Amino acid sequence: VQLQAFGGGSVQAGGSLRLSCVASARTFSSYNMGWFRQVPGKEREFVAAIQSSGLRYYASSVKGRFTISRDNVKNTVYLQMNSLKPEDTAVYYCAAKRNSYANDYDYWGQGTEVTVSS
Repeated sequence: VQLQAFGGGSVQAGGSLRLSCVASARTFSSYNMGWFRQVPGKEREFVAAIQSSGLRYYASSVKGRFTISRDNVKNTVYLQMNSLKPEDTAVYYCAAKRNSYANDYDYWGQGTEVTVSS
């Protein structure tokens, strides 16, 4: 499975961006998808996930501001980011896993950079 994330960019605080991640999987609907982010020098952190069932999870730091969704026809998972803050600045990665109960994701995209200025 190959994942390609795009949609990053530079935005002022309070602005919005939508990230997209296109997957090559033929059975995309069966995959559980996630978004993570990483700042240089820090560990990668969980942002949001959407299971194959449609169940969604969010990190507390983004809940109420970010929305994860998926389009199984387009093999795409989205991350709508509103009310962006400078602390949201990071490289964002999408990931996929078969088993919803697994801790680790099986496949990772290349990342797309988001910069939020104050």
